[in-house]
Amino acid sequence: MWSARGRHTGPAAADAVRRRLEQLTAEGVLHSHLEPDDARPGGDHVFEARWLAPGEVTVRARLALSPPRGSALDQEWVLIAEAEQPWDARWPSPATMFWPREPGSGWDHESGTGARLGDATPLPEDDKELRRVLRHAVRDTWCVHLVVHEAMTPDARGKEALVRLLPEGLRHRVVEHRAAPHRLRAVNWVLDDFGTRVPRGGAVVLPGAAAGAGYDAEDFSVRSVFLDGSEPVEVLDAVTRFAALPLPLPDGGEAALTALREQWHLMTMEEELARARELVAMYAEALDAMTKSRDLYREAAERANEALAVYREAAGAPSALPVPKPGR
Repeated sequence: MWSARGRHTGPAAADAVRRRLEQLTAEGVLHSHLEPDDARPGGDHVFEARWLAPGEVTVRARLALSPPRGSALDQEWVLIAEAEQPWDARWPSPATMFWPREPGSGWDHESGTGARLGDATPLPEDDKELRRVLRHAVRDTWCVHLVVHEAMTPDARGKEALVRLLPEGLRHRVVEHRAAPHRLRAVNWVLDDFGTRVPRGGAVVLPGAAAGAGYDAEDFSVRSVFLDGSEPVEVLDAVTRFAALPLPLPDGGEAALTALREQWHLMTMEEELARARELVAMYAEALDAMTKSRDLYREAAERANEALAVYREAAGAPSALPVPKPGR
């Protein structure tokens, strides 16, 4: 299974998804897609898509767009994809099946902080805002959050995101936070409360969904990171190992997965027949249970009537002793 949550900034999020799905279907990348029309007023705007991952593995995915809040045009989205086999990180990202690849499309923002997914975002200079961002990042169960401390101000090559070299499907679930050289103490002052800290000139993967599940900051810390454009092998390894942990579903993930499985509309003919057979079997089982229940009720009623008849006979029989008459 693959899951992600984000925020689309700006208007016309549904139009962007619709155009992308139509494009990939026309190109033969997607087997099919659907925009169910049974959503309740004010509910999520849902899109479904089906495609084949490498190895002819069927993938089903569901994207839910939340309605805009108030006067803001931003919309949160949740994307769940499930395959017939265990998910392979090398497969194409489900995000790019629904959202356009072009930079600046507006969909690739982390929902809590607004940071770009798969990109490097400087941590705030304001201490209050810094605490807000890091506290959210430490607790977030949807994304993998990586904090990198810049030992010195990097050049253009060093400013490029380290996570850009991750497989696409993982990159779209990772946020890279950059701490300026002079902000190390302020950053660790916040992280210390959560049992982790970033080494000087190094990096650390924040606990997120692994908090309380045996997370050890040392296992996901990198002592030295060279921001010179070279491949950060240790950083990529730490992020990949963290993402591979057997973690529980993120907050709200269970409901999203249930919706994918139980509210799925985009079925093949074989799936429609299989579902019809399941319904017939379910109805037959229910009818059998009702029949048995009726028979048991009838048997219980007959026994009750027999017991009542016996009681009445006993009540109407003459007493062994005469009933004394009241005195005059």
